[in-house]
Formats: sequence, structure tokens, C-alpha cells
Amino acid sequence: MMQAGSTLDEFLEQHEACDREDLRALLADIAVACIDLSDLVRRGELAGVLGAAGQENVQGEEQKKLDIIANDVFIELTQATGRVAGLASEEMDNHYPIPAQHKRGRYLLTFDPLDGSSNIDVNGATGTIFSITEHAAETAPVDDDFLQSGRKQVCAGYCLYSSASMLVITLGDGVAGFTLDNKRNAFVLTHPSMSVPSATNEFAINAAYSEHWQAPVKRYISACVAGKNGPIGKAFNMRWAGSMVGDIHRILCRGGIFMYPLDERMIKEGKQGKLRLLYEANPMGMLIEQAGGMAHTGLVSILDIAPDNLHQRVPVLMGSKEEVQRVVEYHANNK
Repeated sequence: MMQAGSTLDEFLEQHEACDREDLRALLADIAVACIDLSDLVRRGELAGVLGAAGQENVQGEEQKKLDIIANDVFIELTQATGRVAGLASEEMDNHYPIPAQHKRGRYLLTFDPLDGSSNIDVNGATGTIFSITEHAAETAPVDDDFLQSGRKQVCAGYCLYSSASMLVITLGDGVAGFTLDNKRNAFVLTHPSMSVPSATNEFAINAAYSEHWQAPVKRYISACVAGKNGPIGKAFNMRWAGSMVGDIHRILCRGGIFMYPLDERMIKEGKQGKLRLLYEANPMGMLIEQAGGMAHTGLVSILDIAPDNLHQRVPVLMGSKEEVQRVVEYHANNK
């Protein structure tokens, strides 16, 4: 494990799990995109990027201006490099094929260009989430080629845009965090080995939907709120950042459990969950597991799910093992 202070480029050059030059170069491309977006988020209204775009994405959600800008930034900085075979984004109906005039590479890049976009206008935590898998065929990829389980990810990560911008990645052998040094315009290794404590006393869930929760989730949150005199026997604090990146980053730094469970409201709407498997749950699940935590739906490990479409949604429970396992056991008992 490299010492803190190394740049991202130095880290990748010496990292055994990143022995392919094209993978190192793709991660460098992603870092440049994140630096550009960090600057836009930091400048906010000064850059003219705040506010609604006046249109919806494929999920029927109102897009912010920066949702669209962030999506375009990632496409522009990766499509002509010869390192990707195709891209898929939460903001696009279908995958984005590499234009014929550009060489195709071996990697498939899926990403949520701006997680937590509802936080943009109030200067809250936002971020970019990404996942890299391989495309073995020589032919151009189709949508189905992106439907790979989380176990097949070559790399996953996110960039948090907050008081400091941090790029957090895994190459399948642990988790490393890099802080953006604006003076050097480079990501510098500041968290060489991020890990999730097995025990926690913090949970993150949107309590506004409590009336719609299913019995296992209601039971768990009630046990947490009951404190030291409750069945778990310790006091809990609740946290909710309004962005998955914000909550998962906190958990990687100090532990906790993040929950966006399936609820009765979603079931009535014909949804299987809220968060997207390919763009959010899989990459974050890989990071959490590589940091010693657990990523689950309540019924199955997130990384074992065989995706059936680009925008598949799943329930998400992830973080410290002891608490995630407790919620899984509640689901097994169905009460």
C-alpha cells in the first residue's frame, strides 16, 4: 500500500491490480472529468450551472442543468480516447455508442454523472459515481453487454464534491481515497486504506417515508431509536445527506448503515426499488465490500444480482456488517 502524498498517477503506476496501461489512462480521464465538474460545482451560480434544465430523464425525474452538463463532460472526455467500447449513464435512455470515427477500447463505463443533484442549489454534497467492466467482443457493444453483475466490475469509484473534493476508488484489493489539491490540479492520496468498522451506532435513511416502510425496516429503525434500553442495547444517531455519495463517504470514513429499502409506495408504483443497480448500487456495493462492509438488498447480495435492464432499480442496505446483517435477518424472519 502506497504512502499518503502520492498522486493518483503515481498510485496507479505502482498498483499491481492496475497493470494495464489503458485502464490507468481511463482512470486518469475520469479524474480529469471529476476535476472539471468539481470546479463547476464549486463556482455554482458564477458558472451559470444552477437551476432546472426544464426536462426529465428516462426515469421521469426533473433534470438539473448540471445533470446534463456533467453527462456531457464524461462523454466528451472519454469517447475519443480509444479506451472505452461504450458508455451508459443514468441520464440516457440507452447506452452511448462510440462514434465510428473513434477507436473503440476494451472497457464499458457506466456512471451517474451527478448524484444528489437536488443538493446543487443549496450547496450540499453531490458527487459522481462510476463503474468499469470489460467488453470482450470485438464488435460494438449493445445495451445487453452492460448487464453484468457487480462481481465483474474491474474498478468502481466516486468523486465527492463538498468542502473538499475526493476521488475514492477500488481496483478489487481495497479502497483508496484521494483529495483534490486545487493548487496542483491533481488528486493526492490522503486515505490509503479506507475501511468500514464492523459495528456502528449511526444509520442513514429518509425517515419521511416511514409510513411506507415494510415490517423488517420498521422493526430495525424502532430498535435503533429505542436506544440503550432497546433490543440492540446502544444509542444510535441518524444521518441523511440527501446524496448517496455523501452518506457512503461518511460510512467509509467512520462506519454506519445506509438504507434505501423497498417500500409499499414503490410496490404500488410497480418499482423494485429506488436506486439504480448499474449506476449506484453496484459501484458503491463494490467499494463497501472492499472496505470490509456488506452490501445487500435484504434478500440477496447486491453484487450477485444479474441485471435485466440498464435502469434496473434495487433496494439498498449497505455499510457496517453487524447492522446490515441484522436487517437481513429481520427480512429473513419477515417481520
